[in-house]
Amino acid sequence: MLTICLDYDMRVTEKPIVSYPCYLRPFFWNQKRKYGQVLKPALIWARVPRLFAAIAILYGVLDRKSSPIDPVLRSLITVRVSQINGCRFCIDINSAVLAKRTGSMNKVEALARWQESGLFDNKERLVLDYVEAVTYTDRRVDDDLSRRLYEYFNEGEIVELTGLIAFQNLSSKFNSALDFPAQGFCRLPETAGHNNEKSNV
Repeated sequence: MLTICLDYDMRVTEKPIVSYPCYLRPFFWNQKRKYGQVLKPALIWARVPRLFAAIAILYGVLDRKSSPIDPVLRSLITVRVSQINGCRFCIDINSAVLAKRTGSMNKVEALARWQESGLFDNKERLVLDYVEAVTYTDRRVDDDLSRRLYEYFNEGEIVELTGLIAFQNLSSKFNSALDFPAQGFCRLPETAGHNNEKSNV
């Protein structure tokens, strides 16, 4: 794991932290405590302070400790969506969290080709299939896939699952559009991606 801030010309510029509203500073402080640095996307979202606060609160609800969705499963979702959307920043930070939650890089390295890997159990494979059906624009969630979700999740859990996928699509598309670089959280080997995926190295 690395905590290196990389120099990069972003498409929207950040401001000095002292210039943001005081009520946002606890969010920045928490990021620095958790990640060792303030996250670049946060500084850009915070150019519209209420929007940033709303996004931060929503993510906090979706990734809370009491979530009925297992932490490893949540990380598999965020990494896979990030890969599909080609978000270097998101792949970097979410892969670091996944590696921490699983205790190794094995699933991180296998995730882009999860269909070919034996590392993922049936529940994880179903969720990854759902992730791709929601995220790829040329796919849809059909009745069979929806029915199979009920083998593992109740209605409230399906709402949370779908909400996390939708949120990560929002986040990764925002970050990809503004071309945020990786911030050096997780060094990944170069892998061939699907569609428009990119490696963060």
